Amino acid sequence: MSDSADSLSLAAEPAWPHAAALIVDDEQGMRHFLSRALAPRFGRVDAVDSAEAGRDLVAAHRYDLVILDITLPGLSGLAWLRELRAQGHAGEVILITAFADLDTAIEALRAGASDFLLKPFRVAQILNAVQQGMNRSRLARENWLLRHRLAQQPRELPEFVGRSPAMRALIDALARVAPVNAPVLLRGESGTGKELAAQTLHRGSARAAAPFVRLHCTGLSAEALESELFGHAPGAFADAVPGADQARDGLFHYAQGGTLFLDEISELPLPVQASLLRVIEERQMRPAGSRQKIPVDVRLVAASERDLAAEVAAGRFRKDLYYRLQVVEIALPPLREHRGDLGLLFEHFVALLAPQLGAVPLRLDADELRYLQQYDWPGNVRELRNFVERSLILGRINVTALYPAPAAAGPETAEANVPGAAGAPTDLQTLERRHILGVLASVQGDKGRAAQLLGISRRTLERRVAEWAAEAP
Repeated sequence: MSDSADSLSLAAEPAWPHAAALIVDDEQGMRHFLSRALAPRFGRVDAVDSAEAGRDLVAAHRYDLVILDITLPGLSGLAWLRELRAQGHAGEVILITAFADLDTAIEALRAGASDFLLKPFRVAQILNAVQQGMNRSRLARENWLLRHRLAQQPRELPEFVGRSPAMRALIDALARVAPVNAPVLLRGESGTGKELAAQTLHRGSARAAAPFVRLHCTGLSAEALESELFGHAPGAFADAVPGADQARDGLFHYAQGGTLFLDEISELPLPVQASLLRVIEERQMRPAGSRQKIPVDVRLVAASERDLAAEVAAGRFRKDLYYRLQVVEIALPPLREHRGDLGLLFEHFVALLAPQLGAVPLRLDADELRYLQQYDWPGNVRELRNFVERSLILGRINVTALYPAPAAAGPETAEANVPGAAGAPTDLQTLERRHILGVLASVQGDKGRAAQLLGISRRTLERRVAEWAAEAP
């Protein structure tokens, strides 16, 4: 085929403007040749000269296509391909080489290559391989999306996902309280789903067809909160509140007949607490600067990350308002107290986010799930959702990112814990061993306490330690 024919073939090829491609080859001429061929077709094209450099890029970006030379300085293309597949990388990988035989081609396909090309090749050949790979990727995605849509037609995903005793108790409590027209106080750490609980209460009540209105009580002045909640008459706050020269309706007005959810109510200034208490007791409100008294028909649901009883004792929260809100109190468990639900939650977020992101869904294997269950998840379910979203974007599950190096560790130890650093362990067994031994050290060798913190039985912990002792030289 002539160069002009190759150019025509290039011009006729379809484009993938939302996809990214990575070229890994130690020959500058080949990188330039492939970059010129792919740049008009892909939204992003990166080219590097080693698998180690490619590993850094794959850790930061999601690539739909990787063109990878087998013979590279340092880590070989085949070795890195096996590593990528072991980490769950689902993108298309085309292996290229100048020296190959049938055994090499078979080994490449077994390692997970999508295609295999022998150098030198022409533009039409590489574009044909790329097109076939991208078509496979598109069909796999469409097939999964179709199955997902069909699977979701008969039923909706539950609002709260979990089968653990803690989650069953929470779901039962919400179901019992939802029809009752009484204030509810939700207590739980950040990320445990307090707003979802409030929405569940609203949907299960007789007010479900009316508005659900939310206010986050942090970051606003007392005047701004008064205006947000109750509204104001013209000129009520002078210049203290933007737009104070015009009348404004408050959130109590917009929530009439429905539910008003006050998130982080512990942050309300004391003057606003007094106004809120008056509205609850009198069931009517008065906009700031107005003499009007407006009847209020709103169910109040409040949430707090802080312990309100402690805030009352410290003088930062009104006792009478606390008792008005605490007619019914529901505690939301942190994720570390229902680790057994991690697998279901992971699947739930993959099913929810993969179609939105247009990403290939990921699945946890047993080792990865066990490793996630050992993490404390300080950000709770919100942190897990963000972790799943990042994993879908990158196309792999990077559990090591959850375990930064301990602050007390020396430079060598800290560097060894950084995923992707030179000499860093990349297998789950090594990282698991380091984590378990670290927990044991933190409790001065108390195996019962360590097993409790790790979420495993003492017998399992003792068996692991005995195995590692037997392996030691």
